[in-house]
Amino acid sequence: MRSLVMTSQNASRIPAISRFMSSQTPDKDYVFRQLFDNRTYTYTYILADTQSKEAIIIDPVLEMAPRDAAIVEELGLKPIFGVNTHVHADHVTGTGDLKKYFPNMKSVIAEVSKAKADKFINHGDVLNFGKFSLECRSTPGHTDGCFSFVWHDKKMAFTGDALLIRGCGRTDFQQGDAKKLYKSVHDHILSLPAETLLYPAHDYTGQTVSSVEEENKYNKRLTKPVEEFVKIMDNLNLPYPKEIDRALPANMVCGYNAAPRS
Repeated sequence: MRSLVMTSQNASRIPAISRFMSSQTPDKDYVFRQLFDNRTYTYTYILADTQSKEAIIIDPVLEMAPRDAAIVEELGLKPIFGVNTHVHADHVTGTGDLKKYFPNMKSVIAEVSKAKADKFINHGDVLNFGKFSLECRSTPGHTDGCFSFVWHDKKMAFTGDALLIRGCGRTDFQQGDAKKLYKSVHDHILSLPAETLLYPAHDYTGQTVSSVEEENKYNKRLTKPVEEFVKIMDNLNLPYPKEIDRALPANMVCGYNAAPRS
């Protein structure tokens, strides 16, 4: 099982703030865990109702599935949904592998993504776990199938790659569309109450959480007028994702047939 603790070789890659992922003492009625994969800079989230023990796992990574399963089992949780915010290009999802540990868990992805899963979602759908629920909001632009998930009860939103801390997902491949991303983020994420905490699918600078208020003030891209935003996105000149040729085919079947990276 891969440890959450970084090796000395990798520790210098991320500022110290990210070397300890949040593992808050659960409130009396819910569990929240934010977990990190230091190879792909991916956050995985575990949410649960402490009474029913029903849980949702958001954006698991294939290689970290044993870690996630161990945490879930230690906490006595019962995962009912393994949620993919979109068809990832930078890692293989762990939803398929986690179903080996938790056969009753259903993999979830947007219907518009055309990927395979046990359950397909559309804008406005709700995922219930115990007494709680997540609202599914379509936030395309990074990909057509990008969804964000709002936990209104706890004033949290899980934004996938649509909105990152002080940034956003790239729009130069996989149905990317800068104008569409700008509109969807402003309409469905940045319109939430100011105190809503925002948890992205990735962070590359050591940050773990932001808020609607902060991103409306300080996001270096999305605070610009839409025309300027499009120019910024058109000139990022980012490298081709090194995992994309492995990740996309596997993620179109929710990782069911993928082997861990050697």
